[in-house]
Amino acid sequence: MKIFIAIMLFIPITIFAQNNELSATMGIDFMSTPSFRDYINQNYAAGEEMSDFNSAVQFTIKYGRMINPEFMLAGEIGYQIYSYNNFFNLGQYDISTNNIMSNILAYYVVSGEGYNFKLGGGTGLRLLYITEKLPGDANSTDYVSTGLGFLLRGEGTTRIDGNLHAHIGADIRYDLGGKPKSSNNNLSVNKTFEQVEFNSLIVGVRLGLSYYF
Repeated sequence: MKIFIAIMLFIPITIFAQNNELSATMGIDFMSTPSFRDYINQNYAAGEEMSDFNSAVQFTIKYGRMINPEFMLAGEIGYQIYSYNNFFNLGQYDISTNNIMSNILAYYVVSGEGYNFKLGGGTGLRLLYITEKLPGDANSTDYVSTGLGFLLRGEGTTRIDGNLHAHIGADIRYDLGGKPKSSNNNLSVNKTFEQVEFNSLIVGVRLGLSYYF
């Protein structure tokens, strides 16, 4: 009887073992935001124009669960940091963006002994915080916008030891970041007086660790 009970307890553990993945990654994004680039180049570049693509740092935490051997659903939260500064006679111009990105993802999974490869995509909300400090001004202005993002991703993991795996991934993302606003001001391109839109095409690479349980 004891043997039978032990077998019955062991079977579900075996069947559902390592159906869950918890990942933490750090990466570099190369992003193109045309409206923001025009805003900087027309107002604050002073001979050092912003390029078409600029690099930002991203940190991501993801939880995924295998629905069957070839399909995973996952949710993640990411944090992207970018800053730009330039010097003028009156002082320094600074602007920084902090983008909080949530995503719901679906993956097709190919697994082997000690490794797997995933290809998938998803969508989620974007919450963008911007802080701008003008030359000669002791105070800074904060702007906020919300938006939506779409993501295509390929990633793979390979076992390091036990349930711990090395993680590598690549993303192609398009974010509709909205038009940031403060309590009494907007970011506007001088020549057209249009509000700056943070619509961005982003290509990124990520490295990190995954733990399966």
